[in-house]
Parts: sequence; C-alpha cells; structure tokens
Amino acid sequence: MSTKSEESLRGDALFDAVGNAVSKTPIWDLHTHLYPSSFGTGHGREVKPDANGLMLWGIDELLTYHYLVAEFFRSIGADHAAIQNFWALSKCEQAELIWKRLFVESTPLSEACRGVVTTLARLGFDPNESTLDGYRGWFRDQSPNGQIDSVMALTGVTRITMTNNVFDDNERQRWLHSSELGSDPRFPPVLRFDELVCDWPNAGKRLNEWGYVVDVELSDSAVNEVKRFLEDWIARMNPVYCAMSLPPSWRFPVGESADQRQRAGERCLVSAVLPVCQQHGLPLALMIGVQRGVNPLLREAGDSLGLVDVSSLGALCREHPSQQVLCTMLARENQHELAVTARKFPNLTPFGCWWFLNNPSLIEEISRMRLELLGTSFIPQHSDARVLEQLVYKWDHSRTVIASVLADKYQDLQAAGLNVTQKMIERDATRLLHDNVYQLLNRG
Repeated sequence: MSTKSEESLRGDALFDAVGNAVSKTPIWDLHTHLYPSSFGTGHGREVKPDANGLMLWGIDELLTYHYLVAEFFRSIGADHAAIQNFWALSKCEQAELIWKRLFVESTPLSEACRGVVTTLARLGFDPNESTLDGYRGWFRDQSPNGQIDSVMALTGVTRITMTNNVFDDNERQRWLHSSELGSDPRFPPVLRFDELVCDWPNAGKRLNEWGYVVDVELSDSAVNEVKRFLEDWIARMNPVYCAMSLPPSWRFPVGESADQRQRAGERCLVSAVLPVCQQHGLPLALMIGVQRGVNPLLREAGDSLGLVDVSSLGALCREHPSQQVLCTMLARENQHELAVTARKFPNLTPFGCWWFLNNPSLIEEISRMRLELLGTSFIPQHSDARVLEQLVYKWDHSRTVIASVLADKYQDLQAAGLNVTQKMIERDATRLLHDNVYQLLNRG
C-alpha cells in the first residue's frame, strides 16, 4: 500500500498541492539591487540617515521607482519643462504626485502599480487611502534591520543576492572603508564590472587612477593588471558570482569590422575576466539587451531594450566550456533562442524574467516555454528589486504564475499516464526556487 506522499494527486488536490509547495518553498533571489543597512539608509531610527545610502525602503521609494516615474510622465503627457520641474521636487513631493495621479485619479492597472497595491495589502495596509500619511507614519516607526527581517519572513526569501558595482564611486568607497560590508549571510555579494568589457578606455583610465598600470592597447602587462584588480576585489568582496550588463550590440567574437573599443573589451573578457572567474570557480552572469538613455530626460526611467545576437552567447559557451554562464535577456523575442541555446550548452543557465519581462503574462509564457525545453534546469525568476518592499509583490506575483504553469504541466503528464505525487511537486519547487541557484553558486 502506497503512502500519502506516493499517491497520485488529481483535480483540486493537485492544484492545492502545487500552490502550497510553490508558496512555501524558500527562495534564493539570484539578482537584486538590494543592500543591508550597513551600506547606508536614507531614513530610519536604527542607523544614522545617509543621503547617499544604498538601502532603499519605504513608501516614498516604492512610488518613485523608475517604473512608476515613466508611467507618471506618460499619464500627464509631460513636456520638457514638466519633466524638469518634477526632478526639482523632493522625493516626498514626487511620491505625492505619483500617488495622486496613478492611484487616486486612475485605476492602478499596470503591473508596477498593482505591485504597490499588493505590497501595501500584504504589509497589512488598506491600499485605498487617498493620502500617504498613514503609510509614512508606519514606516517611520520601523527600523531598517527590523524591516529587512519582516520582509524576508513575509516573502520566504532566505538569500538576497546583491549587485556590487566596483565602478560606482558611492559603493566602491564604502567597500574600501569597511571590512564588514560582505559579512551579512543574507546578502551574498556579486562583483559587477560592466566597464571592463563595454568601455575599456574609461575603465582603463579609472584603473590607472586606482594604482593599476594599464594601457589603451591592453598589452600583456595591462591584462595582468586587470587580473590583479579582479583578484583584489574578489578577495575584498568574496562574491558568489561575477556579472556584467551588456548592450544589444555586444558580439562574440567581435568580428573584423570591430573598432578598438570592442576589440579591447573582447581581450579583457577572454584574457582577464574568464581566467579569473574560472580560477575561483565563479559563474559569470550576463544581463544582455539594455539600450541606455533612449530618453535621457527621464534619467533611470529612460532606458529601453534591443534584440540580442544569441549566437554570440553560444560562441562564448562553446569556446569556454568550463565557465558556468548565467544569462538573462531583456527582449521577449530572444527568449526562445536563449532556451534552445541552453539545451546545447550545459554550462549555460537562463535565469529570470528581467525588467520589462517582469509581467505576469510574459512570466507565464517564458516559464512554460522553458519547462517544455529545459525541464527544471533553469532559474525561473529573480526579483531585480531595488526597493526592499518590492520583494513582496514580485515574488507574490511570480509564485502564483509559476504554480499555475507547473500545475498545467503536471496535468499534461497525468494525461500521458504518469502519477504526479506530493514528493515530486515539492522536489521540483525546491529545485526551481532555491536549489538550482545553490548548486550553481556552491554556497550554503
């Protein structure tokens, strides 16, 4: 006689089992822009406020996130003067305008707006308030560290992987002046260095300023200095992986028509970045497809996307089979080729539905396609959160979609004659939401 865990689940029992497993499985969030309070926080009673602090949290940060800023400008048909006037306001004043326009005077139908509604409701608020006074009062009474604990408990996220950009002066100085920044086990560090591959002339200039002797041509001695630079920061951060954001124009190999900048970027990647990553057993995460500053007036809200040459990713994985590569791409049109490429290269793992893809309809489509092509050998989602409380809605919404897709696929298996058990469901949920990341990063 079979035990309960071995019984095949059907109908409502199947959907309930999948929903429960996906909702309760601990999550390792592979890619965020979140930080603990040791990186500075702009408000709160537990630490001294830091105007340039990297830990963003609270209602005003939620409302002035660039997704909502872009939507606000669109809703009012903002001209140049209106946009400049908006940027001259304080963050609190900007948040007031966005709340009034997008949540009080309009129905918050977009995913970014619905995310704020979900977050407020899950934190115990009534999201139907006409003013922000009550929300602000509550957040003022919280401590940054207490809020981190509360959000992690609410979301079931046990690891919040940071993104630590060594070319960002604000963050770089914090690392240089504190040996404790990477010590919080809840926030594993990631060493990011876009400029090394995307803008070597600027990166080389900065490295020379920091005491690494390099040249424009990237001579052998300069390559060794880039390696030394990476080694120094790996020792300082102890990152779980390295990362780069690349434009749609990125190619590998660069080809005969490449300019000096592109050739230097490829040499830096092949001769310095990849050898150091392989020496330390560090995966390299590539986030490809951002078109920066399409509308500079909108600042962070002015970035867009472009189609990627996926064959370049395949070439990189083929020529460097011992390098584990994580990849997410921004354009919907690239997702099928990315999944097919991952079938061909075991050292390639697709991850997440990034930025403009972080919408339920697209998460469903992409997750379904990846399951059909890759089984459970991918990472279905990462939050990409920049504000702490965004973890609430991004994972709440994503868990719901992932559970729905899994339940449909289990029904397909049952129709083909396979028994679907509780043990099977829990194993798959754990792989997708936690263990695939754990095994790639080899960390506890």
